[in-house]
Amino acid sequence: METIDKIPITKIQRATKFVKTGAKVGVNYIKYFGNRLTEDGSEAKKKLNIANADDIYDGLKNLKGSALKVAQMLSMEKSIMPAAYVEKFSLSQFSVPPLSPALVNKTFTKYFGKSAHEIFDKFDTSSINAASIGQVHQAEKNGKKIAVKIQYPGVAGSISSDLSLIKPIAIRMFNIKGKDSDKYFKEVEEKLINETNYILEVEQSIEVSKACQHIPNMRFPKYYKKYSTDRIICMEWMNGLHLTEFSAQNNDPTLANKIGQALWDFYMYQIHVLKKMHADPHPGNFLISKDEKLIALDFGCMKSLPDEFYHPYFTLAEKENIKNKVLFEKKLYELEILKSQDSRKERDFFKEMFFDLLSLSTQPFHNDYYDFSDKTFFDALSNMAQEFSQRVELKKYNVNRGSKHFIYVNRTFFGLYNLLHELKATRIQIQSPWVLKKIA
Repeated sequence: METIDKIPITKIQRATKFVKTGAKVGVNYIKYFGNRLTEDGSEAKKKLNIANADDIYDGLKNLKGSALKVAQMLSMEKSIMPAAYVEKFSLSQFSVPPLSPALVNKTFTKYFGKSAHEIFDKFDTSSINAASIGQVHQAEKNGKKIAVKIQYPGVAGSISSDLSLIKPIAIRMFNIKGKDSDKYFKEVEEKLINETNYILEVEQSIEVSKACQHIPNMRFPKYYKKYSTDRIICMEWMNGLHLTEFSAQNNDPTLANKIGQALWDFYMYQIHVLKKMHADPHPGNFLISKDEKLIALDFGCMKSLPDEFYHPYFTLAEKENIKNKVLFEKKLYELEILKSQDSRKERDFFKEMFFDLLSLSTQPFHNDYYDFSDKTFFDALSNMAQEFSQRVELKKYNVNRGSKHFIYVNRTFFGLYNLLHELKATRIQIQSPWVLKKIA
């Protein structure tokens, strides 16, 4: 596999890479406008999306860090992103060019003060798994296999500058405008900074693992604080298939439901009992073991749920509350979707829009059991996203709607829905009796 001997670290080096990628995208648009004259419009747009996805990913994969993490986040937006972007950016979840063995040795010595071979009995300098912020190596100590996650050089120090370079693209892509838009970027920045703090990640991992170890059919790795630093994490090596691999080869619906129920209960327990959640629900963070257990990994991105957001958000997850016009409007103000300065026309528009959106997106909560394998629900989400993107009103109104907490909460729920859909889970009990007992 291709390896990387050097990662651009300085702001100028990384900005230059962004500029070069932007130039390639510009050329792709020139070709697109030419193709529209001789080809069907949809075919020309498909070619544009494929070319842009390839060039953007190729530019980001060597930058690593927050730039690649944003691509990973976008790859989970299957309902709003073109298929070409989802397919290409999905590679950032667990398959990107790793650091070369020489750079691994240099990095390990810098962060730990010793070479890996001085600390472990065995250490494989070839990466087993490489993602956006770090890569994983296999080691051995006292007969035990250990997973060693090493953070890429320069990642932590380049987050703010990377986001400032990505910001114009995000503003254009998501129609973000208005004087209060910074709160959303600040939320993303804070979470990315937390993800580079490996001491915090180890603490969070131990805390959540201990709190959730009683959940049926769940397993968690043991973490070794002795061999961990602010840039290196050591944990028990866990054997299993990534969720995507498991889903592709599993033909047992009972097993799919068993794993799916564990995944659902894991999230519901965190949300309703711990009031925080694992906010990075992509397939690379979950393994399925040979003994049919779900293994949760990587607790770097955790999202806390303050009461002022939790209560109105889950109040509107109940069907009867969405239909209660007075209560519905009240909760939209609490969630910062409606604003005191809105005109009547704006207020009516966003009430209608979010009524449709919440009625659909909270549909799983309106049932005792839910079939996440049903493509109808996901097609409806995709169609609604496409419809909203074409509404003229969204382009003229200030659309910075909603609390900053929506960014990671929505990301988590749609990611969870997609994982259950990928598993082909047909019967998930939404109100798990033991979770309800814990809440009570």
